[in-house]
Amino acid sequence: MSIPSFDTSGNLPVGVYPVTPREAIDRLGTVTPQRMLIALRLERIFRLATATGHLARFIVLGSFVTSKPEPNDIDVFLLMEDSFDAAVLTGETRLLFHPAEAQAHFGASVFWLRRLVAFNGEQLAVEDWQHTREGGRRGIIEITAEGPWFATNKNYRQRSTGSGASRPRWPT
Repeated sequence: MSIPSFDTSGNLPVGVYPVTPREAIDRLGTVTPQRMLIALRLERIFRLATATGHLARFIVLGSFVTSKPEPNDIDVFLLMEDSFDAAVLTGETRLLFHPAEAQAHFGASVFWLRRLVAFNGEQLAVEDWQHTREGGRRGIIEITAEGPWFATNKNYRQRSTGSGASRPRWPT
């Protein structure tokens, strides 16, 4: 699935759009120098989150997934496997899972939780990120590990290509 056109307000239509990292960067990270910089941040954050071996879903939201030419930062929601333990992380990866440090180091607002904590189900937890500060809703993207960048990460590849009732929109 590709990223659809922006609506007249500059937002994606409501929905969760699964795309590869390359599709996300090609579509959203090449228009302005600021978007190129944020796309590099996005790639780095995705690589670090994937490298934990516990990433279940990677959602991108906020102004980066709008037509705004100069978004300030990147906003991501990470849904992690229940076995994930942020306390054992080191280096840059540790910073990613501490909101203030992630903002300072990566220029990113990073929100995360374990699957078990998604009380109404992980799909609802993901879809809830479509709400805007103004009370409306807009589309968001879900980056999947398909493609050459992450073909060697067996753990993420198995989860991202899995099927099942808990992932009705997850591509197979």
